[in-house]
Amino acid sequence: MKPDRVTATPAALDLLAAIRADHGPVMFHQSGGCCDGSAPMCYAVGEFKLGTQDILLGDVEGAEVYISAPQFEVWKHSQLVLDVTKGRGGMFSLDSGRALRFLSRAKLFTPDDLRALGL
Repeated sequence: MKPDRVTATPAALDLLAAIRADHGPVMFHQSGGCCDGSAPMCYAVGEFKLGTQDILLGDVEGAEVYISAPQFEVWKHSQLVLDVTKGRGGMFSLDSGRALRFLSRAKLFTPDDLRALGL
């Protein structure tokens, strides 16, 4: 069985639920380091234009999570874990202004996980 490429902590799921209550369906794009650093950015569905090289990692409670192909090459050996910390969110991300922000953590895949993923 293939492991999930993206998961979320309970705190991230709580923040996601609060944002959905205000904005409806959302999606994430793992930022590659421009403007807002390398934070997972949360957008209302349809408010972010995906590029031809963006890759769908999976979803968190139905919120799709994307990453650029070059950044995927860096992350492909690890599971992206959406988490939350105190602070301001990215200026374009829906977590902005909530005194909490999403952040990404990485959990390295085991050798068995890597085999299941074909790596």
